[in-house]
Amino acid sequence: MTATFATVDDYIGSFPPETQAVLQEMRRTIHRVVPDAGEKISYQIPAVTIGGKVVVYFAGWKHHVSLYPVLDGDDDFERLVAPYRASKGTLKFLLSEPVPYGVIETVARHLLAQHQASA
Repeated sequence: MTATFATVDDYIGSFPPETQAVLQEMRRTIHRVVPDAGEKISYQIPAVTIGGKVVVYFAGWKHHVSLYPVLDGDDDFERLVAPYRASKGTLKFLLSEPVPYGVIETVARHLLAQHQASA
């Protein structure tokens, strides 16, 4: 049976302390970029929202953390995210390496701009 989570805090709290610290920093990084954002659990992972609409998802796994959906961008953006692309739309950051919070911030800005353009 898959665990279900009522809140983002419940979700983050289900991980080992080292992973919790990374997820909390991802959360803070995203919230710095996405002002007045809300949060919810969607698809059993944390989602950062504006007006109830999801801007970005983030998730923890045994050996990595991920960010979704990372849509295509210009050449500079693609060069930045290429080392972390796990599949179309997914970035994967290994927990065995320093997490590039600057990349997460840039991706969050990119997703926020896309969200605002489609709103």
